[in-house]
Amino acid sequence: MPRSSFSDNPLLRVSRPVSACSRCRAAKVKCDGKLPACTACEKAGRENECSSANDQFARGKERSYVAALELRVEKLEKRLAFARSRKASVNLHDIDEATAAPADRKDSLANIRAAIHRKAARKREDSDVNSLVSDFGFLSVNATTRDFEPSVSGMTFARLVLAAATNDDVPDPTEDSFPTRAEAFAIIQYYMANIYALFPSFSETHLLTVLDDVFQQDERVKDRLKDADFWLLYMVLAIGYMAQSRGKQDEYYRRGLDFVARALPFADKALMPGYPTQIQSLILFTQFSMLDPAHFDSWYLIGFASRAVVDLGYHQDPPQLQVPDKAALDLRRRMFYSVYALDRTISMIRTRSFSFSDDSINVEYPSNSGLSSGPITGPQSADSSLVLFQLRRLQSEWYQTLFQADSAPLPDAASFIWQMCLEMREWHESLPDNLPSGVRELFELELRYSYIYCLAPSDRSPHLTDYARRLIFEHAIAYVNTIHNVAHGATNSAFYTSLDALKVYFVAMQFLTALNAARELLISEQRIIPPITRPGTAPPPPLPHRPIGGEDSLDRSIRCLQQVFETLGRFSQRWDIASQLKTTFESISSDLFSWLQVRRQMREQGQLPQQQQQPQQQPQQQPQQQQQQQQHHQQQQQQTQQQQHQQQQQQQQQQLYQHQHQQHQQHQQHQHQHQHHSPTPQGPSPPQTQLPSYPPHPHPPPQVLMAAPQMHMQGMMQQHQGQSGQPMMQQQQPQTGQPMMQYRWVDGTGQTMTGPPPGQGGPA
Repeated sequence: MPRSSFSDNPLLRVSRPVSACSRCRAAKVKCDGKLPACTACEKAGRENECSSANDQFARGKERSYVAALELRVEKLEKRLAFARSRKASVNLHDIDEATAAPADRKDSLANIRAAIHRKAARKREDSDVNSLVSDFGFLSVNATTRDFEPSVSGMTFARLVLAAATNDDVPDPTEDSFPTRAEAFAIIQYYMANIYALFPSFSETHLLTVLDDVFQQDERVKDRLKDADFWLLYMVLAIGYMAQSRGKQDEYYRRGLDFVARALPFADKALMPGYPTQIQSLILFTQFSMLDPAHFDSWYLIGFASRAVVDLGYHQDPPQLQVPDKAALDLRRRMFYSVYALDRTISMIRTRSFSFSDDSINVEYPSNSGLSSGPITGPQSADSSLVLFQLRRLQSEWYQTLFQADSAPLPDAASFIWQMCLEMREWHESLPDNLPSGVRELFELELRYSYIYCLAPSDRSPHLTDYARRLIFEHAIAYVNTIHNVAHGATNSAFYTSLDALKVYFVAMQFLTALNAARELLISEQRIIPPITRPGTAPPPPLPHRPIGGEDSLDRSIRCLQQVFETLGRFSQRWDIASQLKTTFESISSDLFSWLQVRRQMREQGQLPQQQQQPQQQPQQQPQQQQQQQQHHQQQQQQTQQQQHQQQQQQQQQQLYQHQHQQHQQHQQHQHQHQHHSPTPQGPSPPQTQLPSYPPHPHPPPQVLMAAPQMHMQGMMQQHQGQSGQPMMQQQQPQTGQPMMQYRWVDGTGQTMTGPPPGQGGPA
């Protein structure tokens, strides 16, 4: 029997040194490298913390890398053996059929060759289509030529992006600002745990490989790095520093600007259209602009990123036969949903249309297995990003229906809103148990913000019930209390940006409008009956839980306004826009805040009706107290009239529901008009939004009934851009493509008014 050669049967399973796991390395103890967990980790009960082959280590440095190669070789050997056996079977078949007719053999071979040629032609056609799709990035800028290199045209896509999105020039980096490897790795760990866990748009392994290569002494190793690699590392460090900044002039802020200045020279190649690295680079650029709106505009950057995703076809999953690798498909989906989540966030807070509608996308969620589970990101990475993507899909559904469709009111707006609130509540109840506390707190804020946004009046749902006002009132107080604690915390435990200052202002204005419309009802402890819903529709969401024995609604309202002032004041130390929002809100809420303080003073003096005190039983009042008491009696009369009016409306509503219910029974008996009382109408599907061109122009959404004078927010953004060197837009003549904003507010009787409110230029 011939002896097998070493190439046919390599001696793979030999003793070899392996690197210690992360826990043994930190404890400086010997590690036997046993898989799936070493002996030291098993004895300590830390099997789950023993690192294995994952993206924690760079390629070629995993402790089980050789074992993985062995497994790969075994699989290839099995495939080779199967191919050899099949070839032998075919040869035997050819020998047995040697006596067959030559004509039949030739016909069979001709058919096989024709089938092979047809299959090859289909593959070439698919390859040509993919090549054309990858060229769309060039066609978006210059549709007649691909001469887009600096040496030919003098203009690159990166220069176009920077020209549109730059608000102020970034200062040059200092020479001594580059950190040590240990410090850089700590910043990367912070980014991975707090930002990458929500937007996993690139390979963690690749980032760590680039980090190792940059700190190599061998210049030949550094020369192998591409411009996109330097952009990736420098932007991650810039975001990691900037996210930890608490002031505009602190060390974190300065280091963040230094690294973004180091990254900008590599923008031409990193942002080159037609490559996946362009999407990854634009995602990082957008994240940085959300943290530093003084230098870059996130609205333009997310528009570029959204167009790049569509240009490469990432908004549609490829056919099953064209999927080369599951890992590559999963990374592609993660990049798309990262852009999707950022686009929905930025568009909603700025009350603008999405870059693309949900009807135009067909992408499955990324799998959890596609994300790293190493100690840098932790096991929460997969759960956090997937949960965020699911919430953005829910927000996108009701936002498109309420704010991006036509302005005609929905036939049953309340049922639609209750259904959306029910789905978001089910999303919250299904949150994984292993989420970090900081990420869970962020999701709690997102849920309350979504409730308030969905319940707020709009053209498609213009009427607001007292129960909806109570929901906005309670969720706004809870939201402001949580974000107040976050703003005054030591460090950011999640991804909080300048957009959160705009969210605080929006929530505060909704709270102000709801309280102005029903002051006596909301500050009292009266129980509000939920509205009646038709059978088969979602019930109204329950009121949020209140701690037993806590403050009453009057004290909670005063504390909420004070926390809004303090939160915007804390954010103003970091972002200029927050300072302008604080000044505007203080001016708008001054009358209500004074009224609440007077009410509390009257309560402390025993002048409120719930104290069961008669005026004649009190001692002689001072003139000022008598005047306050007269004002109170007038307010009580107005309250009585409002309550009578509300009772009449409730009686009419109940009669209407009873009448509709009787008609529904009659129709069921006679089997006429089966669809007259269908379940909750979901409203017409929103039209597909036109994709932004280069540069992306904001599409004006339909006129939105906002609870606050939105021109304040838009005007302050324009003023901030004007201070940064950009031309300011005049309010009298809005720029084409900008959303038309106007004053629309609710007075004390619940009526919708136009024009500025009292104290802001309107009638007193």
